[in-house]
Amino acid sequence: MKYLARLCSLALLFLIFCCPANAQSDEVRKVTPAKKTPAENSEAAIALNARRAQARSLLISLASDARTFRDQQLRARSLARIADALWEVDAERGRELFRKAWDAAEVADREAKLRLDEEIRQQKARTGGGYAVNLPPNLRGEVLRLAARRNRALGEEFLEKLKAERQSEADAAKATKPTSSFGALPEGLSQRLNLAQQLLDIGDVERALQFAEPALGVVNMATVDFLAQLREKDANAADMRYAAMLANAEGSFQSDANTVSLLSSYIFTPRLYVTFSGGGTSSSQMTSTIVPVNVAPELQAAFFRTAFQVLSRPLAPPEQDQSTSGVDGKYLMIKRLLPLFEQYAPKEMTENMRAQMEALSPLLREGVRQRDDQWVRKGIRPEESLADQEQSMLDKIDHAKTSADRDSLYIQLAFYASGRGDVRARDFADKVEDSEVRQKLHAYIDPSLAMRAMEKKQPEQALELARTGDLTHLQRSWIMIEAAKLLAKSDRDKSLALIDDALAEARRIDGSDPDRARALFAVANALLVSDAARVWDATFDAIKAANSAEGFTGEDGRITLRFEGKGSRSIGSNSVADFDLAGIFGQLAGVDYDRAVELARSFQGEGPRAVATIAIARSVLEQKPKKVADKK
Repeated sequence: MKYLARLCSLALLFLIFCCPANAQSDEVRKVTPAKKTPAENSEAAIALNARRAQARSLLISLASDARTFRDQQLRARSLARIADALWEVDAERGRELFRKAWDAAEVADREAKLRLDEEIRQQKARTGGGYAVNLPPNLRGEVLRLAARRNRALGEEFLEKLKAERQSEADAAKATKPTSSFGALPEGLSQRLNLAQQLLDIGDVERALQFAEPALGVVNMATVDFLAQLREKDANAADMRYAAMLANAEGSFQSDANTVSLLSSYIFTPRLYVTFSGGGTSSSQMTSTIVPVNVAPELQAAFFRTAFQVLSRPLAPPEQDQSTSGVDGKYLMIKRLLPLFEQYAPKEMTENMRAQMEALSPLLREGVRQRDDQWVRKGIRPEESLADQEQSMLDKIDHAKTSADRDSLYIQLAFYASGRGDVRARDFADKVEDSEVRQKLHAYIDPSLAMRAMEKKQPEQALELARTGDLTHLQRSWIMIEAAKLLAKSDRDKSLALIDDALAEARRIDGSDPDRARALFAVANALLVSDAARVWDATFDAIKAANSAEGFTGEDGRITLRFEGKGSRSIGSNSVADFDLAGIFGQLAGVDYDRAVELARSFQGEGPRAVATIAIARSVLEQKPKKVADKK
């Protein structure tokens, strides 16, 4: 046998050396078998190659099914991910599937826009003009990101298909009212900026800018954040476009105090955005440590010139006020930014800002006038200690005239304490008099504290909150699972007991609720660490739950916290990979490929079956022969 194998190898080498050395493209070379190494000739490598052939066939079969998926969003995502997984072994088929994915994404995006427009229309009819919607996923952006990463020419092809939309979107940008951080760009511009962000993420700054340009005429949290991230890669390009944004804002009568705040974040509080609505509430998002950037003095002066011009504008009559900030928001924003004026702006501008505050003061409620919480200070002035903040708030509570004002102050204290992981946040929440608001506040604060405790590697505190706090079954189960994984090495018995508790909590979730399946998949993931022998049965149980829950997709698992009441609102969302299928099926495939495939086929839903199948195939196709040989 060894002689025959050696003879075959020599024959193969003879054929290779006799072939003419024709020039080949990079993509052709990707699918042409390279000269085999000793590792590839090993039994393990032969087995891996056979498994790869199976994985390739599995993906091709799934691609055939995916073309008939009724859900265009699922069709687009599945085809794009299959194309990405196949690219290294079959680039031509990958290219074909990327194009089919793009076609499906165009249909899905068009349908999503129609649904979004109808939802906005209905909400405006109900509320007299206001609306709040969740934007649909940017499917063409997802396809473009994967395709551009694999092949620049293919990415250019998809970008070319969007050029017809560029002019109309640019025109829309000129007529679009600047929005606050809790608003959103028009759907078309939002998609364009998302695509630009994805190109920026893969380092293609030039094309990212070409694509983002029409959206950068709008001052919005998303556009300013794009420039902040661009500055990390190309400071000159970012500063130039920021200067143009300043000039546009100064010349626009639609600019208001929130416009100024978003513009200030680019220089002074990168990636921290604070806005104030007409009711004086605040909204913010912080994605990194706050470190002011060093811009040219001329650019800094241009910001203060714009800020001065916008903030000095006279108030419109209440019935004509179209601003996003209103009187309360304008006062609070000047109060927030005044220390920056005092430190960097000309004295005349600073004095004018003080005069503006004095002029606005008689128009405000006492609670707004005295407000000096973390969002007025954040990133600009040193934050008060919790003790100082507590004493300041308690002093205000003593002088509050109504229970609503007292509740609002206790809500602020609870959020401030929970943000620092201080369990006294629960005590502050208990003092809210409105029982409905108090319950909503605990439903936000208690899981927040538990999650913060887990981040600090404090499982006992997190578990105590899970036992006594106002958490959902999903939240309790997840906290127990996180604690179990943390204790897996140091206390295996306790870890296993916690997994059993998490399993019991998961089973308390209604059978038709997708959260039941998510919690059960998290249990299976935990068993991978603590008791691998039980993983297969746990995964099978989770699949049965998934088949009973119509809305389970197998991806995008997260824990979302919401609070709204007494003039305050907050939304927090954490992605949870253990709720999704990709991780566990990728690992199961490494243990028993055939059994993992059979489990994936037992999903009744097209979505979870596709996610699991792609994860299995990708785990095999990305496995390196050398690693297999090293394990021998």
